[in-house]
Amino acid sequence: MKILFINKFLFMNGGSETYMFSIGRKLEELGHEVQYFGMEHTGRCGGNRLGCYTDEVDFHSSGVARFLYPFKILYSREAKRKLLRVLEDFNPDTVHINNFNFQLTPSIIYAIKKYDRQTGRRTAIIYTAHDGQLVCPNHLMQQYISGERCQKCLNGNLWNCTKYKCIHGSTVKSLLGTAEGILYRIFKPYKKIDKVIAPSFFLGEVLSHNDQLKGRIITLHNFVGDITLTEEEKIKENYVLYFGRYSREKGIETLVKACREVPEIPFIFAGSGELQEMVDRTANIQNRGYLSGRELYRLIAGARFTVFASECYENCPFAVMESLTCGTPVLCADIGGAPELLEAGTQGELFEPGNADELKSKIELLWNDRNRIKYYTDNCTEINFDTLEQYCTKLLGIYKECGREREQA
Repeated sequence: MKILFINKFLFMNGGSETYMFSIGRKLEELGHEVQYFGMEHTGRCGGNRLGCYTDEVDFHSSGVARFLYPFKILYSREAKRKLLRVLEDFNPDTVHINNFNFQLTPSIIYAIKKYDRQTGRRTAIIYTAHDGQLVCPNHLMQQYISGERCQKCLNGNLWNCTKYKCIHGSTVKSLLGTAEGILYRIFKPYKKIDKVIAPSFFLGEVLSHNDQLKGRIITLHNFVGDITLTEEEKIKENYVLYFGRYSREKGIETLVKACREVPEIPFIFAGSGELQEMVDRTANIQNRGYLSGRELYRLIAGARFTVFASECYENCPFAVMESLTCGTPVLCADIGGAPELLEAGTQGELFEPGNADELKSKIELLWNDRNRIKYYTDNCTEINFDTLEQYCTKLLGIYKECGREREQA
């Protein structure tokens, strides 16, 4: 099978890129042909035979480029033209779209349909939703200035984005985000997508507010990479672990506040971000910096428990999945799709996001109750997330099903 992955970033920018490139490599191992389309970048780590990509777009730039912003965010003629060239050269069976709004725009969907008309083919179109972009113009469902979680646009009134300056705190950018959302609710390009993969039931419910997606959404929780540890590496040590980005929306301010109120408990943080100075100034936090792979997994496995403190609507956080797979219970913020990944009172505990007092109390409870932590740790072995290969097998089934449905249409 030939699969073309589309994503605006073709370098390791975040979780969606980790997801896409991991799947792409595994599908190639399984004998399938894979190519990629998106923006050109010096760090690009995936491509297509033609070497055809759109120019890099930076919406934070100044000068003449910023005056082209309104046109590029709504419809990219360049993306449509260049994608059509790649489609004509590669002739994929399936196009698997990931993040595309703003830089690539829904013009890519029109390119696929034009290609189908020209060739008489019926290319299956799959979209993995990594956030709420198709129902929320700023995609996070969080007001930029206040940081308040928000679902006001889900009722169809996208003007809330402009009202609250949800995109970078800018009236102009928020107005453009509103215009983009309204434009594509009128022209309905998303109805041309065969299946929408939501990595959590939470996000699937959120996306169902867009009428174009109803009946097309399936939930498929993310996969966990290969985590193989020795028994010695799984021995518990005396620390609580946080790993992830040091930023406001990840709950770092709340977590650091709770840490400072329990100075007798040692914490290890593994990550980086704009709030690193706050982390470094806290006496009972040892900052290990950004870690990945086996080094990170050993640190997770050795913790008594981990804390997932996010205060934004999480989708299907790898941090929770990786912790449980390493045999370590999670003290988890009750938000978004995160609570779907564990059973509270069996593999960990939940707490109200942003509530430093409750977080502090739960940290003390778990730290001091060895029997409870042992019970949770033992129950982590009952968690079985899909491996990458199992996930890809399910994904191939979706590709083939969509292909058959298009042939019969």
